[in-house]
Amino acid sequence: MKKSLWTASLVALALMITGCEKTLETPKEPVVDASLARVDALRTLPGSTEVGFEWTPLYDDQVEGYYLYRVEGNSLKKIATIKDKYVSHYVDTKLAPNTTYAYRISTYSPDKHESELSAIAVVTTTAAVAKTPTIGGIEPVSYVKAIGALPSRVKLIWRPHASENVESYIIERNEFKSTNWEEVGKVKGRLNAEYMDKGLRDNYVYRYRVRVKTFDDVVSRPSEVVEAQTKALPDMITGLRATSDLPKKVILTWNPSTTSDFTHYKIYRSPTTSLLYSYYGKTTNTEFEDYVNENGKIYYYKVVAVDKDGLESKQQESPIAGMTMPSLAAPVANAVKYDGRSVRLSWVGDRNTVKYTIIKEYKLNGETRKQNFTGIFEPNYQDMEVSSGVEYVYHIIAIDKYGIASNPSDAVVVTIPKD
Repeated sequence: MKKSLWTASLVALALMITGCEKTLETPKEPVVDASLARVDALRTLPGSTEVGFEWTPLYDDQVEGYYLYRVEGNSLKKIATIKDKYVSHYVDTKLAPNTTYAYRISTYSPDKHESELSAIAVVTTTAAVAKTPTIGGIEPVSYVKAIGALPSRVKLIWRPHASENVESYIIERNEFKSTNWEEVGKVKGRLNAEYMDKGLRDNYVYRYRVRVKTFDDVVSRPSEVVEAQTKALPDMITGLRATSDLPKKVILTWNPSTTSDFTHYKIYRSPTTSLLYSYYGKTTNTEFEDYVNENGKIYYYKVVAVDKDGLESKQQESPIAGMTMPSLAAPVANAVKYDGRSVRLSWVGDRNTVKYTIIKEYKLNGETRKQNFTGIFEPNYQDMEVSSGVEYVYHIIAIDKYGIASNPSDAVVVTIPKD
């Protein structure tokens, strides 16, 4: 279905431009995802050898950028990959005067799937205009706007200058409460009417103005001053807690994010408080389970909220420590006695012990033998199965409610006298 739509659109477009009636070749079929947000329409502004485009940007989470297509002969040619979803302007250059062109645009996702194409935009370039010396100076742009609330950036747009003598636009920036103006960028081409100032401080106000420069190096006075504020980081996560009494895992919990365009949480972990915290996982829930195959292992954690633009909240100043449940302490024998018929053992165990196992080893007739006594619920045991003249070695193991065993106790050695 998607293939037929692209093919039919291409045929209709070529007939509109060239008037030919032959069947056109089908362009290489993209992977079309109908669920991706689609640009409805391209707005155009023609020059003699270039066409400027403007569209409404799509800040959708699944949109990474845009593909711009132009019809050339009997196929669609991709003329631009615009790798920033916040961009909304482009200029196609080196065109012929008095010539009709047609264009369409699509969005693309991080996995490079495409949306459905926009409506067709047909535009005719103007007649060639000779450049003439600039006399009496040049007026600044008549309209400029700064768009804020964007992640670590401010977007400037303006109305393209009417003069064909315009070579470029000079962008100047002034930080809030400063009196100095700094040139931060230059945009070449009369129809290029957008500048993205990136790498800015979060939640900070910046001021801008634009100057026009002609091909013969005449520079206009500044435009009006506009200002915008960059987007604030998500609110810091509060109420971070970590368990210390669970076997082989740590469970983190925290209070829900209060950020309106929150998308998920990221977990950072470190083996010590002083080392850098490495990204460890993400979740949309307010709980995260870290499975650790060690007993008594300590890790330190920080959790941040992430918004739809990928901005992360500040990390907690102090991390939260989480620990897997430590192994039980090995039992310590405090008494051993042979009463002539049996061996009586007693010991001191960890308070979290629920039962014990005793491992008994001995040699009989030159053969090493082993016995296990399990399900012992008190810290003592009477071994009735002993023989005269035999040395017995006992190890006591404690077991907790999760079935995790302690290390064996030190060996308890008993030699039964010969009859």
